[in-house]
Amino acid sequence: MIRPLAVITLGFTLAITLAGGETGNDAFNTLIGKVIARENGLLTVLRAAHPIAETYIQEMGKDADFGFVPTTDHYFLGKVDLSHGVATDSLIPKSSVKTRAFDVFTQLFSARFLPRGFAQMMLVDGSGFDRAHYDFQFVRREFLGDLRTWEIEVTPLKSAGPGHFNGRIWVEDKTFSIVRFSGTYGQGLTQHYLHFDSWRVNAGPDLWVPSQIYSEEADMQYGMALRKVHFKAITQLWGYTRDEDRNKEEFTSMSVEMPSVVDHSEQAADYSPVESLRNWKRQSEDNILNRLERANVMGPAGEVEKVLDTVVNNLVVTNNLQIVPEVRTRVILTTPLETFTVGHTIVISRGLLDTLPDEASLAAMLAHELAHIALGHDVDTKFAFGDLLNFSDEQLLRKFRFASSPEQEEAANQKCMEFLQKSPYADKMKEAGLFLKALGAESSRLPYLIKPLTGDRLANGNQVLRLAALLQTAPQLQPTRTDQIAALPLGTRTKLDPWTDQLRMAHTRTTPLLSPGEKMPFEIAPVFLHLTYQSAPGVGQEPVVTTAPPIQ
Repeated sequence: MIRPLAVITLGFTLAITLAGGETGNDAFNTLIGKVIARENGLLTVLRAAHPIAETYIQEMGKDADFGFVPTTDHYFLGKVDLSHGVATDSLIPKSSVKTRAFDVFTQLFSARFLPRGFAQMMLVDGSGFDRAHYDFQFVRREFLGDLRTWEIEVTPLKSAGPGHFNGRIWVEDKTFSIVRFSGTYGQGLTQHYLHFDSWRVNAGPDLWVPSQIYSEEADMQYGMALRKVHFKAITQLWGYTRDEDRNKEEFTSMSVEMPSVVDHSEQAADYSPVESLRNWKRQSEDNILNRLERANVMGPAGEVEKVLDTVVNNLVVTNNLQIVPEVRTRVILTTPLETFTVGHTIVISRGLLDTLPDEASLAAMLAHELAHIALGHDVDTKFAFGDLLNFSDEQLLRKFRFASSPEQEEAANQKCMEFLQKSPYADKMKEAGLFLKALGAESSRLPYLIKPLTGDRLANGNQVLRLAALLQTAPQLQPTRTDQIAALPLGTRTKLDPWTDQLRMAHTRTTPLLSPGEKMPFEIAPVFLHLTYQSAPGVGQEPVVTTAPPIQ
């Protein structure tokens, strides 16, 4: 059902005109038909994909100085299967601790979040997005970034039944794709449907895929005691294409210039025992990195890694380190704050990269892992055998554990301080210490953000474990000062292409803060994307490398 189009603004009738010359109600009817067809076509594409869905939730409590602050958090990481409804397979190993009877009792009086419910928010309607279930009404024209869009109110008909989308959609005017939708799925008898704001990004010609979903509720009642919860959540989606598919495209696009082919290596005929050992370790290291990338947990190396490599090189050169093979950097695309080494590769999580306030703090985190490498804390070489990597993605985080022993961590802390004292960042370590103070202040309230998926802990409760010596020279943490930024909100530094898994630095403006509540250290922020048409890779296209500015 489509309501008559009659929107009056400042005395003028606002009408839709399509390329075919239709106007008014006829044009709106045609528009809705194209939107429905496009949305159902996207659903067909998504049913063939198995993207990763990461949901991070922060429950909020009232605070006198900051309005609302996180009081606890929750975390989900899994793969989405849309072939039969919405299903999620967790990538996080199940806890070996048995649930106690008391825990079952307390769950009746606490909020319980379901990963499937957040993954569902990537779809307007997975079964019946059509005129038989919905009423459509034009609202206005609006720019979203570089896009001209139609904003349309969508209301389920009374005959549609429960669980249908109720809210607004934004439709771009070139391909009639839904690029944003905001609302809820209504209310059920035994479960709550949350309010959410779902955004999509351009992944190629005529293709807009779900990217980020922001959800927020204030004073939502739950449980037998009718308690209330206030929370905000961010769901990030990526991994629509597999690493092996991108490799196949790269293989088929290769060309060989016969005159340039050299049929011998410049390497000497025989390797020394030391060289053989190093090659064996590097083979295991490469196998692990390739397996992480194949599971879409790690993105392909790009411009962000070039920024990280520059910082590491500053540390290597100023400390006159001779490390063979050379040190590399990579980023895992997950939110929990962690770093670890895989052989001579330093790995940092996207969440930690986002929240570090400056280059000196980043250098401190990377220097710690560089110390592990310099001290010879090597990767397990069993993964040099490729057959040991033949396990499912759901087993990945159980098979790969890169945490160091307490003795290795303490040795790396000491060696790291030596590196930093000789580095270009020596006179900026107060900022790094301030970040660690902010981390310690928040870690007990945000256990899932601080808990690493596979690396070492930065803090345990309120105790800082990483580079605690920097706390002694750091200034006093003053959360109410708007000119002291100890840590950034999540999502500040990077942007993720959900189709290619390519990570790039975000281009954000410097915004003066009006109150301490706008600092939001380690917090989730609402999602507002600058949407644009990109020459991004679609099906059968090669990846596009974007440039990234250095971290200031």
